Amino acid sequence: MPDRQNFTADDGCAIAYRREGKIGGKPLLLSNSLGTDMRLWDAQIPALTDRFDVIRYDARGHGQSSVPAGGYSLDRLGRDALELLDHLEVAEADFAGISLGGMIGQWLGYRAPERFRRIIIANSSAYMGPPEGWAARIQTVSANGMESMIEPVLERWFTEEFRAAQGPELDAVRQQLIATDPAGYAGCSAAIRDMDLRPTARLIEARTLVISGSKDPATPPEHSEWMLNNIRHCELVSLPAAHLSNIEAAEPFNQAMLSFLAD
Repeated sequence: MPDRQNFTADDGCAIAYRREGKIGGKPLLLSNSLGTDMRLWDAQIPALTDRFDVIRYDARGHGQSSVPAGGYSLDRLGRDALELLDHLEVAEADFAGISLGGMIGQWLGYRAPERFRRIIIANSSAYMGPPEGWAARIQTVSANGMESMIEPVLERWFTEEFRAAQGPELDAVRQQLIATDPAGYAGCSAAIRDMDLRPTARLIEARTLVISGSKDPATPPEHSEWMLNNIRHCELVSLPAAHLSNIEAAEPFNQAMLSFLAD
């Protein structure tokens, strides 16, 4: 597995990334969820690297990327993704994002349509209000640290049956949550708090796949159905999983990705 590398965004923030897969393959950019890092995609990598030039990165405030002080914006998170592609001299790519990563994908779809051929939005939403709920979450994690978030988050991210099995995948996500800097978690939470992508959904021109978890309490199926009905060239796949369907239903998730990304 190649080591993580870093590039510096235009505001001085170091963004960690890893590039692996098929030399000369079509570039595929992967974006992680709130509270995780690029390892979130580990179950997808073997299925993708035979066919794609895979680029995954740690969103600012997460993993090995820098943790700037203060709240972040979705605009800033989207520009991090674009600047990473610029750094790697990738003019056009496909994109897949989970939860927060899917929100970044929606932003990229209307702000940089010339850069993305196909976009996968998994377990995400165009709007996650009310803002007061996110403000309370920011206050909690800022005052009490990540330990206060671990079990409540895992209960929303995975079904009871998956959690009861206590598999290594569950522990891997738990460790990513524990390792997340509270300031980075709060910074990205501010981006979700202030986000409303509903007015721009119809401006997305790229072919789009929305992947939904039928048991997802964080971004319920009706959020995915809204995107299906409002993004112009969109299709929907529903999987029997909660919020991190790429882990809980990894095989059908991979099949959906590969089918959609195939020429």
